[in-house]
Amino acid sequence: MPTIVVEVMPKAELLDPQGKAVAGALSRLGKTEYTGVRIGKRFELTVDEVTDAVLAEVTELANDMFSNSVIEDVVSISVVGTTPVGHDDLLAVSVDTVDKN
Repeated sequence: MPTIVVEVMPKAELLDPQGKAVAGALSRLGKTEYTGVRIGKRFELTVDEVTDAVLAEVTELANDMFSNSVIEDVVSISVVGTTPVGHDDLLAVSVDTVDKN
């Protein structure tokens, strides 16, 4: 069964306290090659079939339910595990920028 993956991250201009804490822990462990850490959310929605209508609905859910538009951005919506209906030429679909209408 295909899975639609939605990734949500804190807005770039906002402080990410969880990311800052992890970055500090990495530094204390001597892992100085990492200059920053940001922590986000990942939603996986399993569906019977991926259609344009399903992708449109997931985009709406991502913007209205999975993210807080004041402090977060939906950074990607992708399909894994199968090709979407009508898109046999693709191995996966990824939407890098999500239209928030």
